[in-house]
Amino acid sequence: MPRAPGSLPLVGHALKLWRDPLRFLHSLHRYGDLVRLDLGTMPLYVVTSSELVHQVLTAKARSFEKGRFYERLRPLAGNGLATADGEYHRKHRRLMQPMFSRQHIAGYSEAMSHKALELAESWRPGMRVEVEEAMSTYAVETLASTMFSTDFGRPAVTAVRDNLPVLLNNLLVRAASPRILDRLPIRANRDFDAAAARLRAVIDETILAARADGPSGRDDLLTLLLNARDAESSERLDDTEVRDELSTILFAGVETTTAALSWTLTELGRHPAVDAAVAREVRAVVGDRPVTVDDVPRLPALRRALDEAIRLHSVTLLMRRAVEPVELAGHRLPSGTEVGFSLYAIHRDGRVYENPEAYDPDRWLPERQEAAGLGRTAYLPFGAGSRKCIGDLFTYTEATIALATILARWRLEPAPGAGPRQVASTVPRAEGSVMTVRPRG
Repeated sequence: MPRAPGSLPLVGHALKLWRDPLRFLHSLHRYGDLVRLDLGTMPLYVVTSSELVHQVLTAKARSFEKGRFYERLRPLAGNGLATADGEYHRKHRRLMQPMFSRQHIAGYSEAMSHKALELAESWRPGMRVEVEEAMSTYAVETLASTMFSTDFGRPAVTAVRDNLPVLLNNLLVRAASPRILDRLPIRANRDFDAAAARLRAVIDETILAARADGPSGRDDLLTLLLNARDAESSERLDDTEVRDELSTILFAGVETTTAALSWTLTELGRHPAVDAAVAREVRAVVGDRPVTVDDVPRLPALRRALDEAIRLHSVTLLMRRAVEPVELAGHRLPSGTEVGFSLYAIHRDGRVYENPEAYDPDRWLPERQEAAGLGRTAYLPFGAGSRKCIGDLFTYTEATIALATILARWRLEPAPGAGPRQVASTVPRAEGSVMTVRPRG
């Protein structure tokens, strides 16, 4: 079994993961398709090929549970979909899947379009926009409007704004730390646990207020969760289960959409010819009216631009834990083994992608995908198999509507001296991406 170089006594490779996780994880494919790291005394076996990651998530999925990364998320997400395993996960997935159906997302799309238009119309020519901050505000406001259709949810919106950056900045450090640090009051643990407790307390109060308000005909996510019944057992979720699912949706939904929008706008600003082509498509399809859910599949150039930004700036690190002996890349791993993979790294793998560091949306044209052999195992932005992200369609719809609304009206140019910096987080952040707003000619 190849082992990554640079391990240090006591901490192993933890310092390398803390200091520059994106560069370090991206480098591991040089040593093999399965590479051993050490986080203190705990071995972590990192899968570096997309085909092998796909196996872990699909064909061999029953040999794994969520593992350490998700355990370290538990103070926030409890036993929500992101952290649950086994029958509990299957039951909750079955119960929640209808809430993310095309029919329900079509209903949410009006709020997505309204919030996007509100944002675009708040900008003025020559205005400098801090892109990540603006997209985070949009993602929080839009998700909150689909989750809470009354003022009950306003405290939760404030809590997300205040606490989500703390959670995102510390989760990766917690997951990549030696186990000996788990119970020690290091700053990453203190800050994460305190922010998670504040957010969960506000969501608890929101649920109690909604319960006290009694039955309603609202179709927001909170009401759907409170009223949902399992098709097989007819059981409903208790308040703790509702809180866990809401916390999970808030954490994952805001982070994913913020990153996708921030990086797409940043990359389009760097590539004016691509930006102009996408804007022409939006104008031809949408014109001057608000963007609707029906427009989403009619904007393939925009989808390619979005997919390419997501490819370049994907999830930093995820983990699974073997629940039985399992063979990967010719190596037999015992039960209890922690297996990791970086979507960021596999989506920049030069063995799969031509010129992998370049922003090239046209690589997703059907004829180029076929010529390059980019099959379903190569691009896994939302995972695969039974644990694929339940909100992928929600995110694509929300991001497409927001981008089309903005690009129809504005051209965003990188502000002088304000180059973005890719900062490692659960999903890499576009820190310092400041753009100047110009009217679309």
